[in-house]
Amino acid sequence: MGYDMDKIQHIAIVGAGRMGKAIAIAFAYAGLEVALIDAKQRSLDEFSQFQSKLKLDLSHEITLLEKIKFIEQRQIQTIYDRIHVSSRNNADEFLKKAQLIMEAVPELKDLKQEVFTWLDQRISTECIVASTTSTFLVTDIAKMLSHPERVINAHWLNPAYLIPLVELSRSEQTSEKVIGILKAFLSQMGKVPVVCNARAGYIVPRIQALAMNEAARMVEENVASAEDIDMAIRTGFGLRFSILGLLEFIDWGGGDILYYASQYLEKELGERYQTPTIIAENMKNNRNGMREQQGFYDYQNVDIDAYKLKVLSQFSQRIQDAGLKPVFNIMDM
Repeated sequence: MGYDMDKIQHIAIVGAGRMGKAIAIAFAYAGLEVALIDAKQRSLDEFSQFQSKLKLDLSHEITLLEKIKFIEQRQIQTIYDRIHVSSRNNADEFLKKAQLIMEAVPELKDLKQEVFTWLDQRISTECIVASTTSTFLVTDIAKMLSHPERVINAHWLNPAYLIPLVELSRSEQTSEKVIGILKAFLSQMGKVPVVCNARAGYIVPRIQALAMNEAARMVEENVASAEDIDMAIRTGFGLRFSILGLLEFIDWGGGDILYYASQYLEKELGERYQTPTIIAENMKNNRNGMREQQGFYDYQNVDIDAYKLKVLSQFSQRIQDAGLKPVFNIMDM
């Protein structure tokens, strides 16, 4: 690539729907000028109407950030002024100097192909192209452009201006330099980029879909009410995993515990609870987690007592912040 992360200043978002607007706000909040380009061909009158509504939507979303005390009132106009709405017909100047493109058009293959063909004729060969798609693999997207080494998927979670995570999915052709530049750039913005290979579902959507389907299944099976299931998630599952990652938690409790729990649940509830090979192999090789100093993580050089104290301190703070601290000495009440 011919430029460094520190010099990414020209950003274009192609597609001005819900995700495109939210990403534009995220970049503008970070102090960057961004072109938000309508990907649809419209007449002058049609675009004028579209632009008016889009600007109202942007104003509403940014004002909402002030209402939830994420920004101050004086920052509203500053953020709004950094977003430059453009029609497709007037986008060439933005695209010519763009160093980073975020594609956020609807999830239709023919539409994406048409937009990428149009872009390919207008952008620099060194421009990083990141698709925000949640349904097309980066390997599919890379085929739609020349120079596939600069193509990557960047999956933001809604609302993109609030949620820190951005999942970056690479193909075998994606340049390591592109990955490094985009990771560093997003990190500089205060986002948290993670990298995965080209597999359906990225990381979070794949886990999330299983959890949500299982919650719905429990309502269907009359295991518990929707209210009680959601309360259990908010005050137990979600609270716990806001501190410990899922794999970290396996190591914390022991992979063997998960193995036996999975055996039981598979017998009672079906093959969706089948034990993954990696859990069985870890158990066989005494890699069950902290107590054996080896699991998904290596604990051989970790001060376990200090690590546990840190995690429990974070739990304590999260519980208190959520107003969920248990009542002390109820007999005095």
